[in-house]
Order: sequence, then structure tokens, then C-alpha cells
Amino acid sequence: MVDPQRLRVFRSVVQTGSINRAAERLGYTPSAVSQHVAALQRETGLVLVERHGRGIRPTAAGVAVAEHATRVLDQLADFESLADDLRTGRSGTLRIGCFMSANRAWMPGVVANLTDEFPSLRIELSLVELRGQRSTDADLELYIAEAVRGDRDPAAADGAADGYDLEPLRTEGYVTVVPDGHPLAARTSVAIADLAGEPWVDNDHARGPCREIVLTACTARGFSPRFRIAAPDYATAFDYVAQGIGVTVLPRLGVHLLPSGVTAVSLADDDVRRRIMLRVKRSMRTNPAAQRAAELLRAAAGAG
Repeated sequence: MVDPQRLRVFRSVVQTGSINRAAERLGYTPSAVSQHVAALQRETGLVLVERHGRGIRPTAAGVAVAEHATRVLDQLADFESLADDLRTGRSGTLRIGCFMSANRAWMPGVVANLTDEFPSLRIELSLVELRGQRSTDADLELYIAEAVRGDRDPAAADGAADGYDLEPLRTEGYVTVVPDGHPLAARTSVAIADLAGEPWVDNDHARGPCREIVLTACTARGFSPRFRIAAPDYATAFDYVAQGIGVTVLPRLGVHLLPSGVTAVSLADDDVRRRIMLRVKRSMRTNPAAQRAAELLRAAAGAG
């Protein structure tokens, strides 16, 4: 019997193209990932990967196993969910993954609607913040598409579409939040280069793709932000800004319920933008709650 967890690990290796990147995505050590791949090869009696330069690449057999693994794991997750629902008497569970700013701005309204329309539905919400991290079992997930070089679609390049229907929800710009009375507070927009001489408050402890977009833009303009302090989240960063410690830069969605004492000013730079994606498991295409959740998320993204 093949261990399903080894299938999950091997699928991630194929999707990311690297033992190290798969380990980062899964939260494992590279050694543990290598051991899972080796064990799967023993269990199947197949050569699944081969050396390629300083790394590895899947064999034809490995590609076929990874493709079938997605279907097997989807069916296993659906079975486990069904068994759990039958044991507890629930009519169904909907698993949603999202990032913090979407959770704060969109999810309360989405969940309120879902629980009103589907009273016996159980909703499991998980937060996914780390760069390259994806939930392995979410029925729906919101995430930030990572930038890639060349003409490839970042959504396709990160492998997130495997087993899921994928769509862009929104592309949005960034803002800088400054203390009330700051010289920039009266402006309708600023360039990120205008912040080169300012002290900054970091707001992304996870060092995720949203932060990378900002740092890449700063580097392109010849400076690195001078961070005075690192806050664990946007709300705490606003408190530091209100005290005059520095300015902070974040996506527009993050200024939902901006507190008093600070002002948000739009960044005019076209390259300081993020792309919010929605993926829905293909096996949930006929699930009314999942489809309604997707509709509500589209509406929330369109409303701002």
C-alpha cells in the first residue's frame, strides 16, 4: 500500500521542481523530503526522479505518478470529509484558505452569508501567509500570485492550478500609511521613491510575496527601506505609525478599518501591485456551498 503522505510530498517535488522548494512549501527539511521520495520509489518499484545538473527532475514515470497522485489525494480528502461529516451528523464542511488582509476585509461578510444560507454548514478557515505556501486540502483558497520572470503566467508557474479551477480575482495597488500631519499626508499619491529617506515600519513577519513586491520596487529605484521596527501584522504597524516611528507600505486591501491618527496615501508606481487569485477544487464544482462561496468572494473583490 502506497503511503498517501509520500504521494503528497512527491507531488510537491514535481510541482516545484526542487527538493528544497518542496521542503519550504511543506514545512519539512530537504532531508525528510528526500527520504519520502526514496521510500515512494521503493514502494512502487519505479524510478521517479533522476539527476539533472545539480538538481533532479522527474522521469516519465514520475510525471505520470504525480498526475495520478492529484486525483487520488483529492478523492481521499473528499472521502475523509464525508466520513467526518457522517460521524458528526453535519451536512458538510467547507475548507477555505486565505491570507490575513482578505480574512479581515472579506471573510466576515462571506462567512455570515454562507452560514445564513447553509445553516448546517461547517466552515474551516486557515491562514496561508508564507511565500510559496499553499494549503494541500482547501476546497477554496485565496492567495497572492508570485511574480516570475519572462512571459509565463505567475498563476500557472507556481503550480497552484493542479487539481483546481483557477481565476484572478483582483489586481490592486499599494498605499503608504503615514501619521496625520506628516508632509506626505496631504498628497493624493506618492511615488515609492519619495519614501527613500523615511524610516519604515515592517508589517509582514512572514516575508511573503506582498513584501517582496515592495522590496523589489525599492531595489529597482536604488534604495533599501530603513526599517526601524518589525510589526507582526498590519494593525500593529498602524499603531507604530501613529506614534511617529515611521511609515509603512502595504496593499490597499490591508487598510480596511484604518484607525484614527494615520492617513493612507496611494502609491502611483505601476509596478507596485499584487494579483489576488482564487482557486476552487475541481471536485467541488457541483457543491452548492463552494460555488456560493466563490460567488461571494468575487463580489467582495469587485466591491473593493
